[in-house]
Amino acid sequence: MKFYSILSALLAGSVGATSLPAVPKTVVIDGSQLAKTKHALLRGDAQLKAALSHLQAQADSWLNQGPWTVTAKDKPPPGGTIHDYASQAPYYWPNPNTSDGCPYINKDGQRNPEVDRYQDRKAVGKMFNSTYVLSLAWYYTGRPEYAAHAVKILRTWFLDPDTAMAPNLNHAQIIPCANTGRSIGIIDFSQEYTNVLDAVAILSTGAPGWSCSNAKAFKKWNREFLSWLTDSKFGKAEANAANNHGTFANMQIASLALFTGNKTLARDTSKLMLQFIDKQIREDGYMPDEVARTRSWHYTNFNLGAMLRWALVAKKVGIDAYSHKGPAGQSLFKAVNVTIAAALEGSTKWPYEDLEFQRFAGTDNIHAAALAGLAEAKSAIKGLQPPPGGDIFALRPAAQQLDSIVTL
Repeated sequence: MKFYSILSALLAGSVGATSLPAVPKTVVIDGSQLAKTKHALLRGDAQLKAALSHLQAQADSWLNQGPWTVTAKDKPPPGGTIHDYASQAPYYWPNPNTSDGCPYINKDGQRNPEVDRYQDRKAVGKMFNSTYVLSLAWYYTGRPEYAAHAVKILRTWFLDPDTAMAPNLNHAQIIPCANTGRSIGIIDFSQEYTNVLDAVAILSTGAPGWSCSNAKAFKKWNREFLSWLTDSKFGKAEANAANNHGTFANMQIASLALFTGNKTLARDTSKLMLQFIDKQIREDGYMPDEVARTRSWHYTNFNLGAMLRWALVAKKVGIDAYSHKGPAGQSLFKAVNVTIAAALEGSTKWPYEDLEFQRFAGTDNIHAAALAGLAEAKSAIKGLQPPPGGDIFALRPAAQQLDSIVTL
């Protein structure tokens, strides 16, 4: 509870500050909140310093890793170039009843290790995580080596003509024997890419090595990527998906629109979130599409995290998703409430199947709901299980997936 008292004071501007650190123009996280948190750290807040030690440990672990590039793979994907991102559908396995393994068969929730032959999926996960952590660590500590490595990683993945990724996802989540890419492969990016947008916004407050020309080139890449997401057949199909795929796709579009200056698209896309609450959440708070999965706890928290992030983006364009109630009483907070008991006590408190239940999967979502004002979430904070690597929500207060199916 103390953390939320601190943040409430910070957000109310009662930290006794005459001037605050630079405010990042982040698209998901509240940038002014980051600045006030940094100010509190400078004043010696003990609880925030404990979180910072976890963040720095994570940042230090990234300093000797990367950069990564899509051009490191052995060969281009079928029908693509070496600059095209490529991955394989994680839950599809060779058919044991045929000599060539075709057609591949779906085993929901069971990850096929064969997918790691496409190195881009692990590489992009490392790029997402490292740039976010390193940028945050630089912002809070001022240590130039954190910024320098984040900049190197970003330039390699997005800006260097020899190593840059093409701004499309035409070859994501390929099913061998069946296709050269699928619309649902967009989730390889949409589940975490908005962290990179916030990382760049943080670096743009004056990080050494991140130049105006870098920022301009990165924004151009994202305008092209956004156009592909909104205009391509794959992009349109993913945005129309009824489950977590649609949630993440639209959250990503709203975030990219805000990042690139298209506030009209950001607002129009964020309005859709109210419809998603009505359609995806039942009157009792559960999400039927997600609880039907073999990893129902994971996918419930996965989708809920996307909604909570989307709500932060929507708030920036004047849309309040937290207070919205559907015709049957559906709401974002109801969806959080049904996860609290299992997040505190474990799988016996979750009424659906999950092949790999991880209690900490719900931790960030409950943090985020508490910060948004949900009393039940605030009461649960002390009993939450920290994720591996420590709880750093206080330093990047937006829900994040904590139990990825991809091992980095």
